[in-house]
Amino acid sequence: MVEPVGNHYVIARPVYSENAFNEEHEKLHRYHKTFWDHLKHYFSCSPQRVKKIALNLFPVISWLPAYRFREWVLSDIVSGINTGLVAVLQGLAFALLVNVPPSYGLYAAFFPVLVYFIFGTSRHISVGPFPVLSLMVGGVVTRLVPDDSIGNGNSTNISAINDERVMVAASVTFLSGIVQLLLGIFRFGFIVIYLSQSLISGFTTAAAIHVLVSQLKFMFQLPVPGFNKPFGIIYTLESIFSQITETNVADLVTSLVVLLIVFVVKEMNDRYKEKLPTPIPIELLVTVLAALVSHFVNFEEKFNVAVVGKLEEGFQTPVAPDVGILQNCIGDGISIAIVGFAVAFSVAKVYSIKHDYPLDGNQELIAFGLGNIVGGSFKGFASSTALSRSGVQESTGGKTQIAGIISSVIVLVVILAIGFLLAPLQKSVLASLALGNLKGMLMQFKEVGILWRKDKYDCVIWVVTFLSAVFLGLDIGLATAVAFQLLTVVIRSQIPSCTVLANVGRSNIYRNRKDYTDIYEPEGVKIFRCSSPIFFANIEFFREKLITAVGFNPLRVLRKRNKALRKIRKMLKKGELRVTPKGLVCMANPMYESDEELDNNKIEELDQPTIMTDLPIRINWSTDLPPGITVPQVNIHSIILDFSSVSFLDFSAMTVLRKVITICKTNSDHMKEKLTDRSAFFDEEIKPSMFFLTIHDAVLHILLKKDIASSPKLKLSEVTLQSSSFITLLPFQYLWINKYCQIW
Repeated sequence: MVEPVGNHYVIARPVYSENAFNEEHEKLHRYHKTFWDHLKHYFSCSPQRVKKIALNLFPVISWLPAYRFREWVLSDIVSGINTGLVAVLQGLAFALLVNVPPSYGLYAAFFPVLVYFIFGTSRHISVGPFPVLSLMVGGVVTRLVPDDSIGNGNSTNISAINDERVMVAASVTFLSGIVQLLLGIFRFGFIVIYLSQSLISGFTTAAAIHVLVSQLKFMFQLPVPGFNKPFGIIYTLESIFSQITETNVADLVTSLVVLLIVFVVKEMNDRYKEKLPTPIPIELLVTVLAALVSHFVNFEEKFNVAVVGKLEEGFQTPVAPDVGILQNCIGDGISIAIVGFAVAFSVAKVYSIKHDYPLDGNQELIAFGLGNIVGGSFKGFASSTALSRSGVQESTGGKTQIAGIISSVIVLVVILAIGFLLAPLQKSVLASLALGNLKGMLMQFKEVGILWRKDKYDCVIWVVTFLSAVFLGLDIGLATAVAFQLLTVVIRSQIPSCTVLANVGRSNIYRNRKDYTDIYEPEGVKIFRCSSPIFFANIEFFREKLITAVGFNPLRVLRKRNKALRKIRKMLKKGELRVTPKGLVCMANPMYESDEELDNNKIEELDQPTIMTDLPIRINWSTDLPPGITVPQVNIHSIILDFSSVSFLDFSAMTVLRKVITICKTNSDHMKEKLTDRSAFFDEEIKPSMFFLTIHDAVLHILLKKDIASSPKLKLSEVTLQSSSFITLLPFQYLWINKYCQIW
């Protein structure tokens, strides 16, 4: 019965055990599907299922017919043009990170967009090159085709080396696409949960540092070889500074000027984004201006600067990946696949929440996998989504992936018609444009202080990820970061939060007794809460915390009592003790014997329950014992274990729990089923009937039992124990274990 009284409500109900509650309320027995049931459903076939699969596999079928042409088409066109211009420049710039000719960056900005339009579920991300992935692919390229293979540096040799590098980039991209596709088909979209936000932030920040260092050779125009090995960044910096006197001043000045202009205008775009109808396309303006200046001033001849050169016109013939290359970059392909998906899904999730539409992680894997397969076949490199480019597509009014198609048309025009206009553009300008897009990632350093204040574990994950990715390389660094993050999960679960609870405000609310002053603890009752799964790795920690909470070691007390009983039997047999109405009286001087002598090489017998049936009197351990016999005092008669936050127990944990629990009381259905059906946890002493619904039920049951045991007048009403009522508020269900009047 629930009666609202102002901002309070009153509930009157019996004190329930689990069995009593189930007798009064019929419980439904649900069928839990097995693995084979799920497998059978997954491979079942029906017209409805075929339609559902088709709609899921081709999301464009769902949203394109519902496209609001009049309302959205203009916004998508404007957004697509702006995004396309940025995509062209980023494709050219990020190609430098891959160590391939700039024109191949345009292929990476074109094909994945077309595939994502059909298979993707996000409406706002811009698919294409991403600096972190470009750098990871570039690491594979440098490792398999090192700079020292260029030899004498003649044009024929350089062309052959570039072709080989393009093939490596295309092959590892194809492999990463296969990995993503397989992960999507086998429904492994959840894999992104193992890359926490702290890990992704630290990793992308480290990647930004690698991008910064890798572009220095273009800014200074120095012949710096690639070092794709642990501590390669140090070797790269050493090579740069050892040649610093050979810097091309024209390239350096151009880079610094472009970088300054880009940073200033981007800052203006961020500060006045509410007032500007569209962000200022500073990359486009700088590129056009730099190309014109370089063309008319003829920088290449006068100052010996490095320029983009003639871009490939049209598309390359599709090629199959090189099997030999695939065998040498399996680990790299997996890393690129996971990082690319994690970054893209994180960005897509932000926009899906903002604009309130669903995302399908498995379908995203399929979309990016097919995009990389197609892109790699046409000699592009790995794609994901660049944060800045997606921001342009969304902030300029993009509503759907129609904007993506428009952006790919802009890229197509450059590939087929006007690419030659970019030939005189300095590579140092592209390097500066690549660095200009790193501001957001470099600003993630601010998160360290925030994480330290909020969660030190996350802060340590960020720092370890950053340092390992910077010094060990992105591939080894990512593996190290994931392993360390999983280690922190193990450490957290291995050291669970265990607290002693007390009643607050004389109500049914139980909280940590250290946090409140108005608390009530029933005499002789300890309420112990564990807030973690209990398994083989932390069961000993749990046992030690429980012993600390109750204030004594039960096994030690049990052994002491059994030793005391041995000595009492020995003294009674010798006549040194006599039974009187007042208890046991010592008739001789007490003889103190060593524990070893009392053990008599039968230590296992000391771990058995105390038996007093052969004694003429029942020993009261709370009273004075005969001289020479000492046993630790135990002032607790009941222990309640709150397992409301325990999600699972493994076999090792249940084995240990059986050793430390005599009577078990709990209400968790899944836990009860596991204990009953699979582990044979219950026996004559530990019974399912000892389950209770709440902490308060267990406490009231203990107090009523204690009153009945101590007062003869209450023994007549013992039969009404289960039907007696109490008034309380019961907002939650809990899981406990109660030990009553015995040492386990």
